[in-house]
Amino acid sequence: RRRDVHIVMYLGYFLVATQFLYDQSLPMILYLGATSWALTIMLIAAHQARPPTTPWRYARQAGMLLLQALPVMLVLFVLFPRLAGPLWRLPDDARGATTGLSDTMSPGTITHLSQSGGVAFRVDFDGEPPLPQERYWRGPVLSSYDGRTWRQAAVAPTTPPLVQQRGAAVRYSVQLEPHSRRWLFALDAPLALPAGARWGDGLLLEAASPIYERRFYTLSSSPQYRLETHLTTAMRARYLALPDDAHPKARALAGEWRRRGLSDQELLATAAEFFRSHPFVYTLTPPALPYDPVDQFLFDSRRGFCEHYASALTVLMRAAGVPARVVTGYLGGEMNPLGNYMIVRQSDAHAWTEVWLQGQGWTRVDATGFIAPHRIEHGLADALPAGEPVPLLARSGGLLKRLNLQWDAINTGWNRWVLGYGPELQQQLLSRVGLGRWPQMIAALGIAMAVTLGLVALLLLRNRHRSDDPLADNYARYCGKLARRGLARASGEGPHAYAARVAAARPDLATQVESITALYSRLRYGAAGSSTQEVAELRRRVREFAP
Repeated sequence: RRRDVHIVMYLGYFLVATQFLYDQSLPMILYLGATSWALTIMLIAAHQARPPTTPWRYARQAGMLLLQALPVMLVLFVLFPRLAGPLWRLPDDARGATTGLSDTMSPGTITHLSQSGGVAFRVDFDGEPPLPQERYWRGPVLSSYDGRTWRQAAVAPTTPPLVQQRGAAVRYSVQLEPHSRRWLFALDAPLALPAGARWGDGLLLEAASPIYERRFYTLSSSPQYRLETHLTTAMRARYLALPDDAHPKARALAGEWRRRGLSDQELLATAAEFFRSHPFVYTLTPPALPYDPVDQFLFDSRRGFCEHYASALTVLMRAAGVPARVVTGYLGGEMNPLGNYMIVRQSDAHAWTEVWLQGQGWTRVDATGFIAPHRIEHGLADALPAGEPVPLLARSGGLLKRLNLQWDAINTGWNRWVLGYGPELQQQLLSRVGLGRWPQMIAALGIAMAVTLGLVALLLLRNRHRSDDPLADNYARYCGKLARRGLARASGEGPHAYAARVAAARPDLATQVESITALYSRLRYGAAGSSTQEVAELRRRVREFAP
């Protein structure tokens, strides 16, 4: 029945609105816009006295209704006060699955993540981006170790980490994708906290709550720095700890180095030479290491990914008496020339080692660079042997890659200016025009709504008397032009009689008047009717008629 049809239509609009709770991407917006248009077509058809068999005849009318709503939507979007948080929350199990780094690292974890082409975050730099070898994006710092798995230590820093800036700072803005953790990735090393963040262990930046929505923040970092040039006794013990029964061969090798009387810097150089002088291979397909992941890697397989090298070097340094820890994050990033911003993908996930050296503090040592320096300077694809399963979007060149960059630029603009239009951005925008306070914002909203609705109403009133007959509209326009020159058409005067009177009064217009009148009469009263091309011809002649 008609009532049932109306209920189904309104439920359809409600379902369209609920989809925004789950997905606000640009493709979904386009899809829901098309759905709203189709629902409006059917709703108009359902209100007719005799519903038509082809409701698509109302497509244009439905489109005009939606277009009339656009000005109201824009005013509400810009001026309606934004709240710092949702009006309600979805249950945790309703959130989409996310991918990213974990708070643990064992053989194979980053290897698996590096085969994903998903975006981790995007970066806008205030000036030139840092050099490729400086693009280390700091994430969780892992210092607790059980012989196979590295974990974050269950400690909270009591004071902010001491970072001494050396060289020029880099300012940038990050658009972080949801990853259901608290981590905020930063170029190593961040100099200050962004709004709403706190310091975690090992210079990690943490948000106040897990990141389930896209997050925007601004940072300043120093690629050259000194970090914590003093270690307490408790911290030194934590960064030297190793399981008693783990990695006997690695312990023996490190003990031999230490018995030579080498300094910490010399021990580090000896470890680097060990990796370079043996046939180690950097690969995404390392063999399983079921018994001892460090000893089997160092002395048997010698095939591994970044987590194998970082873990092995950290164990060797600790066994030799040098404080060390594992840092996970991302290395690299690809500039998108269409938007002049950097894309950091999950395939850029990486792990490296930090060792503490007297007088220098924590120093980054990337053991991957001993074996595959191309990984640091040129990215993942250039560092792997031929035939490795490299993600398609991690490779350079190709039509698909260019199309992906174009789409990413469009999507990034949508995320930044539409989805990212929150309380902070609204406050910044409206403060520039003197509407930074709530009373001013609400007053502007009321005035803008009144003006917008008034303009829409005037537009509708203007078109209220417009005929659906294009022939009548064009002929009326032709008569109006003559009326403004003192030759108004009399009531009941036929087209040819009117044309004869005009030609007698204005002989200079006789040719045009007779041409327009003859075409109009044939289209209006002829048996063949009028075609679209002929109506267009009449419109053209009337438009060019300038008495």
